Amino acid sequence: MFSRKEAVPFAFVAEADHFRSNVTPPPRERLNASQILGRTLIGLTVAAGLVGSLIFGMPSLQSGESATHQQQSEASDNR
Repeated sequence: MFSRKEAVPFAFVAEADHFRSNVTPPPRERLNASQILGRTLIGLTVAAGLVGSLIFGMPSLQSGESATHQQQSEASDNR
C-alpha cells in the first residue's frame, strides 16, 4: 500500500499556524456617550448589588454567641 505524506487528513489544519493574512480588519467603532454611560451604570448597579448583599449578609456570618447571650438574658428577665 502507499503511504500518505500528510500527518492529518486535511492539510490546511496542519498549516493553519503558518498562515498570515494581509487583510486588515475594519477599525473598531467608537462608543458614544450614551453607550459609555449605560455600561457604567450597569457596572455600578452590579457592584452595588454585590456590596449590598455582603452588607445584608454580614449578620448571618457572625458567630452565634451574641444571639445565645441575648436569649439567655431574656429568659432570666422573665423569671
